[in-house]
Amino acid sequence: MEEENFQGKYFSITDPQDVSTVIYQVNRTEREYSKTAPRFTVERLEYSEEFIGDNKKKTFFVDNPAPDGNPLVILSFAKQKVVVNMGFLDYDVIKISKKPIPMKFTTLYNEQETVYKEFAYTPNMKRPISIIDPETTEEIKPTLYFDEEANEVKGKCKLKPQKQYFAFEIREEKKK
Repeated sequence: MEEENFQGKYFSITDPQDVSTVIYQVNRTEREYSKTAPRFTVERLEYSEEFIGDNKKKTFFVDNPAPDGNPLVILSFAKQKVVVNMGFLDYDVIKISKKPIPMKFTTLYNEQETVYKEFAYTPNMKRPISIIDPETTEEIKPTLYFDEEANEVKGKCKLKPQKQYFAFEIREEKKK
């Protein structure tokens, strides 16, 4: 039998009843890609889930962890609220940050069906923004298209009317 090499880390959290946690890894965009590409992108971590009584134990996976660690955004969805934490996967330890990185998040809601703003992708098809349905904690997948004028791939998300969404984006702090 041939041995496979897996490079990755995993860690577990337990969600109480009526809470659902999702975790995103924050990636810094390589400058050689493009000067117009977003500086940071977000990537949702895959996980497995098992039930322990009324609670759910989720095991999250980080493929190819960075040698200098991986910044994480931890979102815990409960009824009518979202708890946002910043974390850091440092070798085999998860550290919760005392000084969060700048993050813009918004609750989106419209009476009519809406297309949420355009956002640019990096050349390796990563995006800087995520829009989440807080009821299901599923991401709203954007429709991709090529903007010939800007010569780049962009995305748009179609939002249903009379429904709330949670959106967040990682941004670089402006130097004063």
